[in-house]
Amino acid sequence: MHARGWFILASLALARVAFGYQFQTIASLGTDLVSRFGLSYAQLGSLVGAYMLLGTFVALPLGLLGRRFGDRWVMGAGLLLMTLGSCVSARADTVSGIAAGRAVAGVGAVAMIVLQGKIIADWFAGSRFMIGISVSVCGFPIGMGLAQLVLPSVLTGRGLHAALLTDAVPAALSLVLFLASFREASHRTGLPRHFSLPSLRECMLLLIAGAVWTVYTSGFSAFASYLPSSLTLRGYGLGAVALTMTVMMWGNVPGTMVGGGLAARFGGFNIFLIGTVSLACGMVGLALAGWPVAWAALLGFGGSIQPGVIMAVGTLSARPENRAVGMGLFYTLYYLGGTFAPGLCGMAADLSGRPEGGLIAAAAISLLAIPLYMVHRGLASHATMLVRA
Repeated sequence: MHARGWFILASLALARVAFGYQFQTIASLGTDLVSRFGLSYAQLGSLVGAYMLLGTFVALPLGLLGRRFGDRWVMGAGLLLMTLGSCVSARADTVSGIAAGRAVAGVGAVAMIVLQGKIIADWFAGSRFMIGISVSVCGFPIGMGLAQLVLPSVLTGRGLHAALLTDAVPAALSLVLFLASFREASHRTGLPRHFSLPSLRECMLLLIAGAVWTVYTSGFSAFASYLPSSLTLRGYGLGAVALTMTVMMWGNVPGTMVGGGLAARFGGFNIFLIGTVSLACGMVGLALAGWPVAWAALLGFGGSIQPGVIMAVGTLSARPENRAVGMGLFYTLYYLGGTFAPGLCGMAADLSGRPEGGLIAAAAISLLAIPLYMVHRGLASHATMLVRA
């Protein structure tokens, strides 16, 4: 049972890598797409947001379907859609065709991330739960970093269609590994699968926690969407841009893993606050100052010690039997923010005449996490939640 749980976690982490890779694709190809199709920064942001477009509407229904039909079917269907949607984008010759494929893949990603936390909570308890959540969360920045490393060279050597097709590879691998390894945890078998909603209190806590996760992730993702263009326009070469993006993305991996342990020692709120302030400072530094790699290190490592805390608090805001539906509520707000944040930051970039305007707007969005987290902390005992985690 324990060995199977780690294989399941590996498939979920790989799915999260696919999620990050697919999300970052448009940003990594942004300079080519802008010149090829004559896009404004706002239009480029809308193309980024197309991946998140339908998530607002399907996150809760997919959580309900997960409870009704089981994790295997809904998660498997989601990974299949992530693969097929990427193939649709790769065959498209227009912006609308690329956007349509990304929307299909994005729906698949909804199913994956809505059920991911619930599956981890089913298979991992105690200290292993925080480890599982942190490993899963780390997959997203790894995928974003891989996209920044792989896609420019594929674009140069093979063209746009081949670059877009690479989106399907990690999703397909995750699908195979998940179907081969997944079984329901023994203590979860035989439970009723009727439709139901969490209590009013649970819904309130889930929505607030979802808002915290939304501003954290949408601010970071929007920032990553415009940083390559900003660095390029400021005269940095492809090597410097790739190094900066890699340090920023992959610094999340040790930062998130270390943050889970630090939260147990120094308190979740302290780690959350330090991480959020570091995130915003790193964003402003990258937007306005030199030494991009140094600022990327602050943003990547210091600004990523808090996501495990946020995810743990969000997942544990609902009782075990309500977590599939609860995470649907949690991610409804996440997708709403992910759809509009890149476009809003793009509007700020257009108004300022430079992509740096979008970077500053992303930093402002990220700082909203602090008051939202404090509201959630005032309504629920985070100390009790993190001890349970």
